[in-house]
Amino acid sequence: MPYSDYRTALVTGASTGMGAATVEKFTAQGLTVHAVARNRSRLEELAERTGAIPHALDLADTGALEELGGLEVDVLVNNAGVSRQGNVLSSTREDLDDMVDINVRAVLQLVRIFLPGMVERDLGHVVNVSSIAGLYNFFGHTAYHATKAAVHQISRQIRNDTVGKRIRVTEIAPGRVETEIFGRNLGGTPEAMKEAWETFYEGYESLTTEDIVNAIDFAVSAPRHANLGLIEIMPTFQVPGGLTFDRREA
Repeated sequence: MPYSDYRTALVTGASTGMGAATVEKFTAQGLTVHAVARNRSRLEELAERTGAIPHALDLADTGALEELGGLEVDVLVNNAGVSRQGNVLSSTREDLDDMVDINVRAVLQLVRIFLPGMVERDLGHVVNVSSIAGLYNFFGHTAYHATKAAVHQISRQIRNDTVGKRIRVTEIAPGRVETEIFGRNLGGTPEAMKEAWETFYEGYESLTTEDIVNAIDFAVSAPRHANLGLIEIMPTFQVPGGLTFDRREA
């Protein structure tokens, strides 16, 4: 069980959903966990419940991320992500900047900050939570697809950058998971959350946060000589596929 190899972890997007559940799993396994998110009150509640160390900051603030650079991190989980409704035709400047800043730039910066220490210690594990949107084409959310495709390539490339070292890199690519992301896209109000649940989850067998955390746990607890590079996990009733050939009348 490689959990015994590791002492510390850092998890982004830790205040809710998959991030909070990952913190709970890691602390239960005896790791010292640094929980990173913007929502201070939720982080403090999580810290009180699990013993995690809270860091309330904005991942778009690279200076704030660099202040974490003194930490020794054995397991880095890049879980935080944002999405916006619509495709690139309806996107605003802020939509695109937010998705690039959180979904791509923060991932690269955190890897830049913490990977050298892993290489020096000859030990570490980077877990990047992407999406099936980074692997398959389907309508809408153009920039989200692009940012998650970047996370897919980053995950592959880190393996090249650290070849010969005991550094493992795992990409978790989920399909639809019961999280707050759709509700936040609709405005984040209680009414929006209710609408999102009724639209995207009611009547569907979606993945749960427990499913994703179990996949992360499986990758981290694999024998130290084994690297699970990509875990694609979707609901049984959800499949990628289909081809559109639009006919245009003369």
